[in-house]
Amino acid sequence: MCLAIPSQVISIDKSKNTATVETLGVQREASLDLMQDEIKIGEYVLLHIGYIMSKIDKEDALESLKLYQQMIENMEDEEEYVDPLYKK
Repeated sequence: MCLAIPSQVISIDKSKNTATVETLGVQREASLDLMQDEIKIGEYVLLHIGYIMSKIDKEDALESLKLYQQMIENMEDEEEYVDPLYKK
């Protein structure tokens, strides 16, 4: 299953038709080739496999990022748990 991740636009490079976006503290370059609308620095977008797919409003983006952060924290907690049967 693939998910589109809300990300904030940090910069735009019109010569390469790309934008640098930040997601949970990680910055990456993404293509604007599939984007229909013009985007601006500071706006939130949905990022999917290296492509910016659409805009998302800030409130929805921040709520989704909060849920992703909770999922990451839950996964980290599960990774720390080691079944006693497998402990040396």
